[in-house]
Amino acid sequence: MTIIDANTSLEELQNYLLSKEWLNPAEKITAVEKPGDGNMNVVLRIITDQRSFILKQSRPYVQKYQQIKAPVNRIAVEKQFYQAVRDNAVHAHVPKIIGFDAFENLLLLEDLGHCEDMVYIYHKQAISNRQLDRLIFILGLIHRKKVSSNFPENMEMRKLNHQHIFELPFLEDNGFQLDDVQLGLQELSLQFKKDKKIKKVVKKVGKKYLEPGNTLLHGDYYPGSWMTEAENLYIIDPEFGFVGFPEFDLGVMAAHIIMATGKKGYMKRIHAAYQGDADLELMSQMAGIEIMRRLIGLAQLPLDRTLKEKSKLLKKARKLILAP
Repeated sequence: MTIIDANTSLEELQNYLLSKEWLNPAEKITAVEKPGDGNMNVVLRIITDQRSFILKQSRPYVQKYQQIKAPVNRIAVEKQFYQAVRDNAVHAHVPKIIGFDAFENLLLLEDLGHCEDMVYIYHKQAISNRQLDRLIFILGLIHRKKVSSNFPENMEMRKLNHQHIFELPFLEDNGFQLDDVQLGLQELSLQFKKDKKIKKVVKKVGKKYLEPGNTLLHGDYYPGSWMTEAENLYIIDPEFGFVGFPEFDLGVMAAHIIMATGKKGYMKRIHAAYQGDADLELMSQMAGIEIMRRLIGLAQLPLDRTLKEKSKLLKKARKLILAP
């Protein structure tokens, strides 16, 4: 596998892209830059004298946490997801594929412009009704897309995700020092990690996550995958995509809106606006699990909250998980 990153020379990049016929014969690469901080993969913006595009390459580990092994073929799942939705209205909200090299685990995508991901809602502590409605609408479009039976199970990525969503955050001793994140967070987490009622639901929903489903999922539908550019809204990074249960995406989405705003009422708002069938109880359970794993697990967010505020969020999450 040829490693391509920000240190790769322009000449080497030029020769590689020409060999794949992804550049026009007279086209010259003029610059390479990082479009943002990729968590899972190496992501570069390639700028030529004619255009720009995005290059993504997966490694056998998580780019941000390189001690965590990850299936290298996740880039192929991302490509298949984009291909699956290109013939319905979702195509206007995802980048077009320019090229794919399965051997080098490399995907070339349309450059959507200088977008901003929506992690700013954590700081703003709000989301506009217009953006929220569009996010729910786009998710409904994804979920209604029928895919062939050979769409990847993506089981290795699901097992990785399962571990970090449903297992590690709920272990009392998981090797992760929460006090390094925020002093007092470790002690705060213990009452939730020791709660047998919570653990029982988490185990049940986690089991469902690994089972076959009937709905195409994005698999990581949170503000880091939502991109805005002027009035446009795009969805990226579907490498966790698989065919599962819709309440997973919906619960994850609701969790992040609740964490950003502190308002549990968004759960019913999202459920009511969603154009499809979804079980509110299962969606609530998933949302509560996602809130907990983001506050007391490894995958921390840029969420600047006091210990008291995090305690309130964890208590809300408990109520969601144990929703009657």
